[in-house]
Amino acid sequence: MAELIKIYEENPSAKEIQKVVDVLKNGGLIIYPTDTVYGLGCDITNTKALEKIAQLKGIKLAKANLSFICKDLSNIADYATLDSSTFKLLKRSLPGPYTFILNGSNNLPSVFKKKKTVGIRVPKNNIALAIVEALGNPIISTSIRDEDEVLEYTTDPELIAEKWDKHVAVVIDGGYGDNIASTVIDLTQSEPEVVREGKGSLDIF
Repeated sequence: MAELIKIYEENPSAKEIQKVVDVLKNGGLIIYPTDTVYGLGCDITNTKALEKIAQLKGIKLAKANLSFICKDLSNIADYATLDSSTFKLLKRSLPGPYTFILNGSNNLPSVFKKKKTVGIRVPKNNIALAIVEALGNPIISTSIRDEDEVLEYTTDPELIAEKWDKHVAVVIDGGYGDNIASTVIDLTQSEPEVVREGKGSLDIF
């Protein structure tokens, strides 16, 4: 049974955030709000939890395109290699509705090292950022959105909780979500490449 926890984005309760962090540290899966669609996540250091997410998504973990939610640019630099031009671009656009594909650093959890690249998000959402801050390391981010779903499923936290009840430990009710995914930009080559156009404007590139 998933616990539905109400957290207000304007002022996230430290007590409720800690409750979510305890679940993550124990290997639990959570569904949480971002500045785009609701995300399915776990602690990036917990391999069993990562395997559960891969199983739910019907993908192999070693090949999965899962993103990290980081709290800020310095946190990103722990897991990805950043040159000065990449750093400037990230500083200009984050926090915001973007996923950036970057070359991974040696600090990536072992399960991700074969891929050599990592998707990074710093969403403009106080709940997601508070969770990462309190946990002390990033969480995995993968969308619960399904292209053939009724869109309300991914925006109404109570409907999300009903659907995912048997699969996750916690669903955070942070209000209605968006139904537009993040814009995905590949920064692993010399020029930025738009992989998916989403909520984030392309005007900054």
